[in-house]
Amino acid sequence: MRKILGFMLVVAGLCFAVTSWSADSDPVTMLRSVANELIANLKANKATLKTNRSLVYSLADKIIVPHADIQAMSKRVLPPRIWNNATPGQRAEFQREFTSLLVRTYASALANYTDQRIVFFPVRGGYEGKSEVKVNSQIVRDDGPPIDLNYRLLSEGSQWKLYDLVVEGISMLESFRSQFADQLSQGDMANLIRVLRQHNTLHSS
Repeated sequence: MRKILGFMLVVAGLCFAVTSWSADSDPVTMLRSVANELIANLKANKATLKTNRSLVYSLADKIIVPHADIQAMSKRVLPPRIWNNATPGQRAEFQREFTSLLVRTYASALANYTDQRIVFFPVRGGYEGKSEVKVNSQIVRDDGPPIDLNYRLLSEGSQWKLYDLVVEGISMLESFRSQFADQLSQGDMANLIRVLRQHNTLHSS
């Protein structure tokens, strides 16, 4: 499962943005624009991506935190019983550790950038008046066939927020949910938070 999730994040990490996604605009146009911006940034720093840890952490932090719905992801990645029975403090702490896990995972993904290109497709049925959309795309690479990548976005106020990615039919959220279920089978929410904190601390440098 870790290898599958790592593969998903390597290809998906290339397609996030460092600017806002307006809910009043075409999400495909916005995704295409910001993906081009990020790829330009990655190309400019390609020589040091694997060695400059602070750079890739900075890129990942700018990409994920402002433009992902961390609260929605945190709630959906856990069984309803676990989330509903958690205290407000536990929910907040889980969100912090989950965010840290995402940032560090995406940093590894960005460090593996190798000149891939992204092709986006129109939203089926349109996006006007919708609170949730799926944007389909493909990662085009020179060393293999295209990779299907679907974005799941929620409309929040004036922005589109990401809450899941599906690579070749495999949901990022489901993959994390499977990992967390393994930990929860050995304990409660407090145990899961403790394991995440230990993991993040171990990989903090």
